[in-house]
Amino acid sequence: MTATQDDRDPLLTAGGLPGTPELPETATPLPKTDRPAPSGGVFGRAHRALTLGIISVVSMIAFEATAVNTAMPAAAEHLDGLSLYAYAFSGYFTTSLLAMVVSGQWCDRRGPLAPLFTGIAAFASGLLISGLAQQMWMFVAGRAVQGMGGGLVIVALYVAISRGYPERLRPAAMASLSSAWVVPAIVGPAVSGTVTEQLGWRWVFLGIPVLVVAPLLVMLPALRRLEPAREDGRPAEPRRIWLALAVSVGAGLLQYAGQDLTWWALLPAAVGLGLLVPSVLRLLPVGTFRAARGLPAVVLLRGVAAGSFLGAESFVPLMLVTHRDLSVTLAGLSLTSGGLTWAFGSYLQSRPRLEPHRHALVGVGMLLMAAAIGVAGLALVESVPVYSVAVGWAIGGLGMGLTISSLSVLLLRLSPPRDAGQNSASLQVSDALGCIVLVGVSGVLFGLLGGDSVAVHETAEAAAGSASHPGAFAGVMVAMAGVGLVGAFLATRLRPRE
Repeated sequence: MTATQDDRDPLLTAGGLPGTPELPETATPLPKTDRPAPSGGVFGRAHRALTLGIISVVSMIAFEATAVNTAMPAAAEHLDGLSLYAYAFSGYFTTSLLAMVVSGQWCDRRGPLAPLFTGIAAFASGLLISGLAQQMWMFVAGRAVQGMGGGLVIVALYVAISRGYPERLRPAAMASLSSAWVVPAIVGPAVSGTVTEQLGWRWVFLGIPVLVVAPLLVMLPALRRLEPAREDGRPAEPRRIWLALAVSVGAGLLQYAGQDLTWWALLPAAVGLGLLVPSVLRLLPVGTFRAARGLPAVVLLRGVAAGSFLGAESFVPLMLVTHRDLSVTLAGLSLTSGGLTWAFGSYLQSRPRLEPHRHALVGVGMLLMAAAIGVAGLALVESVPVYSVAVGWAIGGLGMGLTISSLSVLLLRLSPPRDAGQNSASLQVSDALGCIVLVGVSGVLFGLLGGDSVAVHETAEAAAGSASHPGAFAGVMVAMAGVGLVGAFLATRLRPRE
């Protein structure tokens, strides 16, 4: 989907969402942005600036994500940090946990403008730290700063969608958000791989910050018109921020213990669990971890979906470089198909005729994702063509597009306007926590099965004859596919009780 599409496009004018629950009597009156909207879709005159701004922000984040996946094997090898490989991914999500809750509180009190712009600045700063890193711990620290920025940004975007579009346009707004991944998915791996091989991996990180200028310019006028939804004088909840801090620290300690795998690691593991478990139970909606019907199940499934997919995806480029002797560029390009079909899946879920089946779409999406991980894992068999990874990731991207966008629409439907920031933060906290836990599990499995001793090379010629430990990658793929199947079962819990 592009900005040149006509306002008559059914996607852009999707409306008439049935089954929307009435707001409770105590809910804050709807802000101006939720009153009957003028004609036109998300690219109509009333919403064009906000839509373009959202696409600009997400395009920056998407390009970074695809570029990092491509350049990460070379960065970890150069910094002698393969033992911390999983930290480079999970560290991002650990710090984003705290930032998401802060952003939710900030948005509910002041609107999305300030947290969004602060997050973009922090995101760019983290890229610079990682790009200049001389040791792996500094690289991971830069990723952590990026996580702070990303956490602020993503919640602010959800709040902007909640307050900037009427409900009939929110599925299309989510689709436009996913469509922003298309161009980065196509060009990101090729550009990142070429830069890594010709100039070095550092320039992948140092070059991305220039992309922050466009979002800053495009978003400002539209965001200034969005008012804070909380007008009832209800105070902010600093307790939630402390709980989020405890979750972040606890998750970090558990990651450390999982990578250490010694008797001494039991102490940080115990402390981490003591901080993490009670804090998460208080931070997320009541009933989340027993998959209570409605909002709790929506929040839980978001973490399961995101974590299982990333837990597998994080190791796919490394698998292709070390086991199938692909170059860094080709390994990154194997994930391109997933970005394209992700956008297509998000487009499909926005079709009005599929609205009555939204809950089923999530279940189908999780089954597709589990199947995709299994197909990608077949590349470990030498007789299987290496392009099976691209086929698998095309299937998985379609499933994730159906799942993630549908869960976002369901969350906004179940959230009164004044709680959009807090509930969006809960959704993103679950997303980040799922990524932390399941990427961490993948890292532990990878290490236990001998993966820490693999050798990474930037060219196929240099990789000839190196050990690849296919069992380590197989363990990761089987585990994450199994989690995906669990998610398909949880999808049966999304519909609230009548």
